[in-house]
Amino acid sequence: MDLLVAYSDSGDEAEEEQPVKLLSAAVSAAPDVDTAGLQLVAGQALPAQQAQFLQPAAARQVMFNLPVEQMHAPVVGPLHHNQKHALSGVQNHRSGHVEDANLSSYVFDEQYHTFQSKGFAEDPTGGGTVRHRDLVAAGQESFLPGEAAAAGQAPKRQKTEKKKGAGAEQAFDPSVPFSLRTRQPWAEKQAEAVALTEEQREYMDKFNAEKAAREGKEPKASEAAAEAGTTTFHGKAEADYQGRSWMEPPKEHTRRKAELCFLPKRLIHTWSGHTKGVNCILFFPGTGHLLLSAGLDGHCKIWDVHGNKKCMRTYTGHTKGVKDIWFSNDGRRFVSTGYDKKIRYWDTETGQIITTVAEGKMSYCVRLHPEEQHIVLAGTQDKKIQQWDLNTGDMVQVYDYHLAAVNTVTFIDQNRRFVSTSDDKTIRMWEYGIQAQAKYIADPAMHAISYACTSPNDKWWVGQSADNQIVTYTADRLKPNKKKTFKGHVTAGYACQVAFSWDSRFVMSGDSDGKLFVWDWKTTKIVRSMKCHEQVLIGCEWHPLETSKVATCSWDGLIKFWD
Repeated sequence: MDLLVAYSDSGDEAEEEQPVKLLSAAVSAAPDVDTAGLQLVAGQALPAQQAQFLQPAAARQVMFNLPVEQMHAPVVGPLHHNQKHALSGVQNHRSGHVEDANLSSYVFDEQYHTFQSKGFAEDPTGGGTVRHRDLVAAGQESFLPGEAAAAGQAPKRQKTEKKKGAGAEQAFDPSVPFSLRTRQPWAEKQAEAVALTEEQREYMDKFNAEKAAREGKEPKASEAAAEAGTTTFHGKAEADYQGRSWMEPPKEHTRRKAELCFLPKRLIHTWSGHTKGVNCILFFPGTGHLLLSAGLDGHCKIWDVHGNKKCMRTYTGHTKGVKDIWFSNDGRRFVSTGYDKKIRYWDTETGQIITTVAEGKMSYCVRLHPEEQHIVLAGTQDKKIQQWDLNTGDMVQVYDYHLAAVNTVTFIDQNRRFVSTSDDKTIRMWEYGIQAQAKYIADPAMHAISYACTSPNDKWWVGQSADNQIVTYTADRLKPNKKKTFKGHVTAGYACQVAFSWDSRFVMSGDSDGKLFVWDWKTTKIVRSMKCHEQVLIGCEWHPLETSKVATCSWDGLIKFWD
């Protein structure tokens, strides 16, 4: 209780105390400062003339207004090493940079090349001429741009006639043959052909032979030997004991044993002899007891089909690969064209070259006229079809309406007309012997046709199109038959042969994967597909007498016989 009493007594005493009075006068501890003409920059008062509002490099916006003088002030100070292009943005005007002079590109190039070659150029400001330092060092500062032709060459680049030792210019005499009056330094030198020594010649022959053996190639023949043509017979004798030639067909293989053809199923023989790929094959007309092949190694070989199945003769006359071959009606002659730009006419039995035409012209296809066997038509690379007479060696006609290289030539309508195809994606029909074309087929949906042939009954003309299909036209008027389109193989970029069976029931073609495709003519469906070669199957032929025997060739250098 005593504590409570004391507490109450102390409160009463506090209420009796007087309140504290505060002074009403404002007191400032800061000294008096005159801020007139000063600006606050980074917490410091600076005169307006010295105030610089420097922004951070990463600043995206300005938080206060800058004076106009600082907004358009020139760039000063070091540049960032990655922003050297900022020099191109130096402004001498509020809207950008103004050049001192305006020059067109032609005038600038003219003055630039004049300065580089003659040592002077016009001052773009109109102040006269700007001279090269070599001219200034030589003391030649008096000539004008108009005198450049006479004295505008720098001393280091001048070559006067005195240094060359040339004499005074002589008057022109029409009776004197023309000759250079100023001889070049190399004019007096003559190239001297250094002949190989006997030891060097022996070494080069040995080196070339070893190189050919390593690469699996035969040594190249000389140009003279290739021009004359050589042949090698590989059989036992060119004639038998009765005097019959090795080309005579066996008696048991002169007529067909059945009326219908059947599909091949198995491999029965492989011919290998070409060192490079085989481009084309043809059976001997009528009997098919021999097979002629054209190789990319420059050789044509003929093989026995029914006997020992060996190579009978090799024809060497092309220095480069052989592109196409074609037999005469009796098979006693054949014509070949190669990448050496020559067409050669051969004797099949002896292997001799009868004649050579179209030298210097690359021909992609050759065809002998079925009735006039001394006439050959060649589709060339220079957009023309050339007609040659093999008896005289003269070109008698040219058909030149195509716009690209000619790929095929095929006779139709009882040999009175022929059809040609080209890389210009057109098909043209010609009257034989007349330069004007009889029919012209072109369509934006068409593709180039690389190989063509006719059916055995001469009713249809088929072509290997570049869009991976075989197209069909009537052989008399060349009307398209869209129902007879054969698809399923891939031949884009390759001129794969198309062949018929002799009963016209089947159509076959090669493939870029080495497959052989056989279609049924009536249904246009694939009835057989076989993997025959490792590389592109470029050629195929149905035997003219056998019912199911087919020969194929490829760029792997092999020829295969199927049954």
